[in-house]
Amino acid sequence: MQLSEAERQPDRDSTPPESSRIRSSGARRGRVLFVDDDRGMCELVALTLSKRGYEVSVASSSSGALAELDSGDFDVLLADLNLGDSDGLELCRRALEKQPDLPVVVLTAFGSMDAAVGAIRAGAYDFVTKPIEMDSLGIVVDRTVRHRALTREVQRLRRAVSTPERFDAIIGESPAMKRLVELVGRIAESDAGVLITGESGTGKELIARALHEQSARRGHFVAINCAAVPEQLLESELFGHMRGAFTDAKSSRAGLFVEADGGTLFLDEIGEMPLAMQSKLLRALEERVVRPVGGSREVPFDARVVAATNKELEDEVEAGRFREDLFYRINVVRLEVPPLRARGNDTLLLAQHFLERAAKRVKRELCGLVPEAAERIMSYPFPGNVRELENAMERAVALARYDRITVDDLPKKIRESSAMSAVVSSNDPNELPTMEVVERRYIQRVLDATNGNKTQAAKILGLDRRTLYRKLQRYESS
Repeated sequence: MQLSEAERQPDRDSTPPESSRIRSSGARRGRVLFVDDDRGMCELVALTLSKRGYEVSVASSSSGALAELDSGDFDVLLADLNLGDSDGLELCRRALEKQPDLPVVVLTAFGSMDAAVGAIRAGAYDFVTKPIEMDSLGIVVDRTVRHRALTREVQRLRRAVSTPERFDAIIGESPAMKRLVELVGRIAESDAGVLITGESGTGKELIARALHEQSARRGHFVAINCAAVPEQLLESELFGHMRGAFTDAKSSRAGLFVEADGGTLFLDEIGEMPLAMQSKLLRALEERVVRPVGGSREVPFDARVVAATNKELEDEVEAGRFREDLFYRINVVRLEVPPLRARGNDTLLLAQHFLERAAKRVKRELCGLVPEAAERIMSYPFPGNVRELENAMERAVALARYDRITVDDLPKKIRESSAMSAVVSSNDPNELPTMEVVERRYIQRVLDATNGNKTQAAKILGLDRRTLYRKLQRYESS
């Protein structure tokens, strides 16, 4: 769409307000901040981009634009280089200081290519010459937003590669874990509220991360433990704050809701959230906006919220410690993570996984567990769940004197557990099996845990594959 001559020369005496926002009627493709002291141009650009699915905020000055950047996260900044109150090039520099990954597109008059080149050198992503052709501007904005999304995805992948332990696959062959993984896959693409429940240490955050990774969301996975943040700081952490909102607020800061825009916000231990914060959280979830502490404007967000707790929230609601309306808002889909003692042979699979990971970290060659150590692990109930098992294996690797983990390498509680309960079902001396029968039962248990994978079973048993095959052949022939 080409501007008419009248549209190119709107009335500059009627300046726009310091800043304003126009929301698109459809799904939001991104947030655009447009800076120009020409009111007619602001209205036209905002209308054009909102029709393309963007949410557009406009500012008439550099100071207004910087205030907007303090209050929210934008996908692209469009700025005229010829602003009345300051140099648009300086705005470009200051904007990039605030948000280094923010793509800046500058608008410059035809023939002022030196200014455009200067802006590119200052860090701008692209430039558009005036008079502006609106269709071309829309294409530039589309390309710029795609560029930022791609840049963020590359950064996310680099973080994942550099910290692979944070993205371990869910390990488990038990029926309970198979059902859980299947349910995670079914709801991954939904934006419905998810409540993950289970005892401490069962891996609720791992399930939340799996939910995020399997979704189409390409924003950050942002996690906060609601029990670990003091009540007076929790609101600021979640919603952000403005400069001067409280004593230590020396600069404005976007909250975790805005940081997770386009991604997932994980609220761990939500059952510990104070009642006063629960009402504010409920409003944020219902309205999809947050108001920073000390701010006068609401900031929209597009984050999927996943909550987790080790409490029975129904009991908390009945006791008046948790809001019933918030409970129903977050409990659209519930994922129950089973305790380790209910996962059967998964315990052995996880023990081997943690052993290999810990050994790799300290650059040690360890073959696996001796049968007696594996028996102790299988018989111990692990009240601390997966977290306790992981710590136990890290300790075992640190103390190991041989090429396999022995009973002496295990924590005292596990060493003193009933050693044979995993393979012996009776205490009657007349019914106690021979060592060969115990070995046969244990090998079969390991094979069940590895789903018949003989290579993995041999590694857990501390045997080479040929020895395992010989034992199995002997059992079959007997």
